[in-house]
Amino acid sequence: MAKLTMAQALNQALAQALEGDERVLILGEDVGRDGGVFRITDGLIDRFGPERVVDTPLAESGIVGTSVGLAMGGMRPIAEIQFFGFIYETMDQIASQAARVRFRSMGRFSAPLVIRTPYGGGVKAPEIHSDSLEALFVHTPGIKVVTPSNPYDAKGLLLAAVDDPDPVLFLEPMRLYRAFRDEVPEEPYRVPLGVANVVREGRDVTLIGWGASMPVVLQAADELIARHDVMPEVIDLRTLSPLDEATIVQSVQHTQRAVVVHEAVRTGGLGAEVAALVQERAFLYLEAPVGRVSGYDTPYPMTMFEDLWLPDATQVVSAALAAVRY
Repeated sequence: MAKLTMAQALNQALAQALEGDERVLILGEDVGRDGGVFRITDGLIDRFGPERVVDTPLAESGIVGTSVGLAMGGMRPIAEIQFFGFIYETMDQIASQAARVRFRSMGRFSAPLVIRTPYGGGVKAPEIHSDSLEALFVHTPGIKVVTPSNPYDAKGLLLAAVDDPDPVLFLEPMRLYRAFRDEVPEEPYRVPLGVANVVREGRDVTLIGWGASMPVVLQAADELIARHDVMPEVIDLRTLSPLDEATIVQSVQHTQRAVVVHEAVRTGGLGAEVAALVQERAFLYLEAPVGRVSGYDTPYPMTMFEDLWLPDATQVVSAALAAVRY
């Protein structure tokens, strides 16, 4: 089995989606001849032609608006937004149009499109290129929000997103594109949406993360085991909307403590929603308040402060120990 980076796994998934369904097409800025800003669509225009791998003008609202129309007309568009911070230009097309098609038409129409976009920090990108805005879309009923943390999940989740009958926002942690390799089967496969992954089983505290926070969480888990004799259970949410509530609740009922880790700003972040869920459904099991490790309530900082702004394993270890010793 080949070991691929996340970038290679995504490229393979896109190629197989195009091969498997002639309704699938890709559109976005520089996705064709240049292969995308991170080369995720590299080589696809040579295999499938410019009518299925479409270079668009520099107009994010036009990319998503066109995709909504194509999807409602029976196609399966995959739109690429070069960086998540540019998603603001498309909010009307996503939140007011794509996410509401099924509800507005009483089920007569749907918009089966995938919007792919890199997100998150850690690569010293300019302003508005590194924001983690997932909570905006988790707060938007009608659209699923998905983010992988490894190459295997990236391929399987993307193919599942293409199959989905409703719009999916597919968030790709850009600092993980080429961070490591993973065994990825050559044949197409699906990782089901809405199902979290219990990465490690444990007994003392549940660590919950997603996307680029997962390597941080796993590093903290290693340190907790090696230095503190604390056995954490680790959950990768994989799908942020809808949440796999059952897996979260079941884990916290077992460990009786939880810490949520994300690099988005703290206030109104998804960590608050997870903490509320645990409080509502596992309150009588809790031995400590639910902890949160997050970014700060500021705009994403300039590159020289990036490492100070992003959550790190030391913060996660401290939060986990605070929960265990409460």
